[in-house]
Amino acid sequence: MTTTTVQEPRDAHPPSRLLTLAEPGRALGELASFYALRPLMGMLPKGDGHGVLVLPGFMASDYSTGPLRKLLCDLGYECAGWNLGRNVRVDNARIEAMMACVDELHEDTGRAISIVGWSLGGVFARELAKQAPSKVRQVISLGSPISDDRNHTNARRLFEYLNGAEPEPMRNGNFRKLAEAPPVPTTSILTRTDGVVHWRGSVQHGAENGHREVENIEVVASHCGLGVNPAAVYAIADRLAQPEGEWRPFEAKGLAGLMFPKGRLH
Repeated sequence: MTTTTVQEPRDAHPPSRLLTLAEPGRALGELASFYALRPLMGMLPKGDGHGVLVLPGFMASDYSTGPLRKLLCDLGYECAGWNLGRNVRVDNARIEAMMACVDELHEDTGRAISIVGWSLGGVFARELAKQAPSKVRQVISLGSPISDDRNHTNARRLFEYLNGAEPEPMRNGNFRKLAEAPPVPTTSILTRTDGVVHWRGSVQHGAENGHREVENIEVVASHCGLGVNPAAVYAIADRLAQPEGEWRPFEAKGLAGLMFPKGRLH
């Protein structure tokens, strides 16, 4: 089920402590499900060979995105990690290094690339697409805190301890409109049972600025398992397989529809 319903303003707050404590066990279960279903994932829509850059979440590295990247390579994409170690610091040098990743993959494939970003990686994906929209085909974020209010995440204190309340890019005028979608097709995959980023902080809006190629896809998942959650993986493969320039909102058909909640995000 997808929706771009605009929600009523609410006080931002992180997920419940119970959801946070349940994250490790749930993520392990999702990883087990991913590998159990891996043989069937060869039936997912095949790629057209365009480049896909996958960015890890806060405090994570390419190791966390390895299973997803291997699958995308097997489906026919030119898939790449960021090769920048752990996602800890948010400074100008890191942004320049990520842009170099975009430039390199774009040049190697000769085509606009897609960027898939998990958690903080999704924030980066959206901002990179704003800086170089001609090189980015679409953006897919997974449980990303795309609200301008950091109170939606329980990682706020650690993030600000490591990067300050105003990271270097913000002091240069960037990263100040996180809620504004980039000018390319943009999908936010989120879960109401996220134990790190409250799901309301991952809902994106497009109608207010006239941008229609935005959507939210809800799955049942943990935050730390989103990159291997079978429903999220199905949605990622479906989005990436769309012909360039022919974006359509997500619609799970047949039995696949059972994996996606039918409620509205409000």
